[in-house]
Amino acid sequence: MCHIDESDHIVNGSTMEVIQTYPFLKSFLAGSVSGTCSTLLFQPLDLIKTRLQNASKNGANRHGIYPLVVQVLKNEKMIGLWRGTLPSIMRCVPGVGMYFSSLHWLQTNYGSSEDPSPFESICFGVLARSFSGATLLPVTVLKTRYEVFIINFFVLREASSKSDYFYLFIGLFSGLIPTLLRDAPFSGIYLMFYTQTKKMVPLCESIRENFLNAPINFSCGVLSGIFASALTQPADVIKTKMQLYPQKYNTVPVAVTLVFKDNGVRGFFIGMVPRVVRRTLMAAMAWTVYEQVIRYAGLK
Repeated sequence: MCHIDESDHIVNGSTMEVIQTYPFLKSFLAGSVSGTCSTLLFQPLDLIKTRLQNASKNGANRHGIYPLVVQVLKNEKMIGLWRGTLPSIMRCVPGVGMYFSSLHWLQTNYGSSEDPSPFESICFGVLARSFSGATLLPVTVLKTRYEVFIINFFVLREASSKSDYFYLFIGLFSGLIPTLLRDAPFSGIYLMFYTQTKKMVPLCESIRENFLNAPINFSCGVLSGIFASALTQPADVIKTKMQLYPQKYNTVPVAVTLVFKDNGVRGFFIGMVPRVVRRTLMAAMAWTVYEQVIRYAGLK
């Protein structure tokens, strides 16, 4: 938490504004740094997850993880595993920055203490993620479609009919509800478990701060990420379907019905392994880097 000393209340209005804004900017930059690192490292897992979900049709998942990786390496070389990195960075870097800065602002202004309750953690995580997720939804849609070669979004001349224009522009806002149902609960559940598991580590504060802070943060992040990812997997499947094919999967009830018709209950968990691994490691790394950066920046 960041507290402003009484001596900092300078009469000059512009100076006061900078003092109040500076922590927000620091937390935004810290989140952006952590988002960049995690996005670059784990983009292949996101690509594999998206293609697994796209390939699941008519009751069969036509590719396992290993055959799909081999197929990508054969047809697109090693660099193919990082297809979609640019839109991922365009989404994750400002998105993670917005999430952490919003979270810092909420905790600073509305948190009851530096030791938030589980309920506070859930609420703050949900609110912060909902804001960043809704703001960057069009970039999320572009990333999802680009990963599966649906269309080249950078060549607009391919839009030759009204349906193509719908797909390119109006469709960019498809999947908002399942996106929020995936990201908001994930962040709320993750933040609650992350803050609570850190309290359970039986180490004195000096040892934690000087030697084991980063490993502890990462380990707590991994445990929290596994649980939160598994709970929100069905919403991720619905989100992917609606963003890839907005005319067919045009509402959440329709998407749920079609997924169940094609693959049964298991259809809602297709792509779960790469997503759980990616989301868990991304979140754990993002929080570890963020905690270290804000500590060195003097925000904690």
